[in-house]
Amino acid sequence: MQEAIVITEQPISVSVPMGYSFTLRCRAEGHTSLQYQWFCQHQSVCCQIPGATKQDLPITAQQTQLYTCRINDLYKNAIFSDWVKVEVHQCVARGLPPRLWRGEPVIVLNPTEQRVEVGKPLQLQCAAMGVPAPSYQWYRNGHLLEHQKKKKLWITHAKVSDSGTYLCCASNSHGEHWTNAVDIHIGTCHSEKFFATGKIALLVGNNRYQHHPNLMAPVTDVFELSLLLEQLGFQVVSLLDLNKAEMVTAVSRFLQLLGKGVYAIFYYAGHGYEHSGRNYMVPVDAPQPYAPENCISVQRILQKMQQQQTALNLILLDTCRKWYNPECALSQVQPLEPWGNTVYGYATSEDAEAYELQDGEFSSGIFMKYLKKHILQEKKVTHMLEDVLEDIGQDPLVTGKQVMEIKHTLKEARSLTDPICPLGAAAEHWGRSHEPVSEMVTFPCGARVELRFHWLFSNVMYVCAKLQPTPAHIADAHILLCQSTEMDDVAILNESRLDQVESLLASVYKQEELDCVFQLCGLQKIQTDVVLQLDLHYTQLSTKQRTCESLQTTLQKSLLGQFFSQRNYSQPNYQRTPACAGSVCLWDASVLSTDPKGQASLRTGSGHSLPSSNPSNSSSEPEENDESDLSELCSALLRVGPGQDYP
Repeated sequence: MQEAIVITEQPISVSVPMGYSFTLRCRAEGHTSLQYQWFCQHQSVCCQIPGATKQDLPITAQQTQLYTCRINDLYKNAIFSDWVKVEVHQCVARGLPPRLWRGEPVIVLNPTEQRVEVGKPLQLQCAAMGVPAPSYQWYRNGHLLEHQKKKKLWITHAKVSDSGTYLCCASNSHGEHWTNAVDIHIGTCHSEKFFATGKIALLVGNNRYQHHPNLMAPVTDVFELSLLLEQLGFQVVSLLDLNKAEMVTAVSRFLQLLGKGVYAIFYYAGHGYEHSGRNYMVPVDAPQPYAPENCISVQRILQKMQQQQTALNLILLDTCRKWYNPECALSQVQPLEPWGNTVYGYATSEDAEAYELQDGEFSSGIFMKYLKKHILQEKKVTHMLEDVLEDIGQDPLVTGKQVMEIKHTLKEARSLTDPICPLGAAAEHWGRSHEPVSEMVTFPCGARVELRFHWLFSNVMYVCAKLQPTPAHIADAHILLCQSTEMDDVAILNESRLDQVESLLASVYKQEELDCVFQLCGLQKIQTDVVLQLDLHYTQLSTKQRTCESLQTTLQKSLLGQFFSQRNYSQPNYQRTPACAGSVCLWDASVLSTDPKGQASLRTGSGHSLPSSNPSNSSSEPEENDESDLSELCSALLRVGPGQDYP
């Protein structure tokens, strides 16, 4: 039987801002002329709309309501259209919807990050405007959630497997738009008020300047701070004596590995200065006098850190803050965003110097002497630094000469001891442990030698050899570790010995005797594989003759100079726990194998490194380098710099 009335065009639901004008349409066909009457329902009360007797119903949105249209013919037949919802958003951001809006989805409410206890409910919510009203689809870690197709995502009993990165797609006939991605953690960190999604630190100490007075304290200070930060769960890269190009690369690598919710620390010790609230660093290759293009602004680095949506940015500057050249103009630096996540810890006050302290074999900065005393405290970062400030103020050696200064916008009580609650996919590790990698090699005579590859800093490596108890048929055994004769460039590196670094190595091994030690500094500069030769001299008891046997160990370039290899790094999510801090990072564990010919080779994975720089007490202090983008400088460096291959 043919229907008396057939609706040919149903009204559609819409989602619009308050005050937006639009029209609901309804079309029908019948055997006689048709009459239309619109109805609305608000808070369970349905009523006829006076005068709404046409096919089109003009509306200026004021409140969320349901609408339907009744169609009658002359035979008293009647039919109702679908109920449609006019959703009205009372508060939307300025500029929404855009002026030429044609009804495509516009996100007005993004989901927010949450920490939920296992077994408790999880609810995420988003909202979008659109004509017609958008449909919704939720995703977790990029995978579609089959039954989550509403504005509100609801999980009654959350499981650990529900952790991940969530986002929602709002779509209609005009297109689609995605919400911000948010990280949801289900597990044991829910009881903590604050947590980090990861902890990343870059420490730079410039000691041996080519054209300026050398310093002593940065070596010890960087080493000791790196050990303390590893205890706090930080992945640390610590670097000594870098030039400008290396510093740019290092900072770029550092910035690329930051991400949402990360705690980031940038520490610099070396020559430095300040002018008009801006802090500058000078690399070890800065000329005398150095020019503006030799300088790096700390404020520019901090701006880049903020762009990564970090939860905490801590800048520790152990430099002088005197200004020597009032004629030098400043380039432009944009003001920092007011995100309430930044802390500056200055070793000294403006227009003052920072002092070193000689303590036996070691030199240490006054600032680090007291920072290492308090940095492990479980309290807000700014309160911890206040304790350091008070101790420095009571030190009679620097009374009236050096007073620490703290500046911050930290709005939350975040502490360096806060736990790490990783979110999303696994992180790419940053840094390297101070724990040595070791392997055993065996000479043809049966004597065994343990080789230890120890990184005191990320760009300073020691190869240590220790002879094991010798077989019964040999006596008076001694070993010697040296570079192969064809590796002249390594000899140069070996001659640039750092006495303090050797003292640090001795402190690590304490009373243990090492038979020989070979030092490699400035690993980022090495262009080729390094071949080291291990000679064993011993007496053959059966013949009473002195004998020498040799093995060669190859340290691959990929191990030594990998910090600065050309490689793109994407922003990771962080999948670590504090207990893992200080494990071998950025490299796979080194493996030493001996082939049948008795030659050993060292194999490793991939990795990176970092740099730094700072001004010295020169008569011509520079203005800030007018860098528009650190990444552009890094790209330029990589086109001409070392380390183009990686494993």
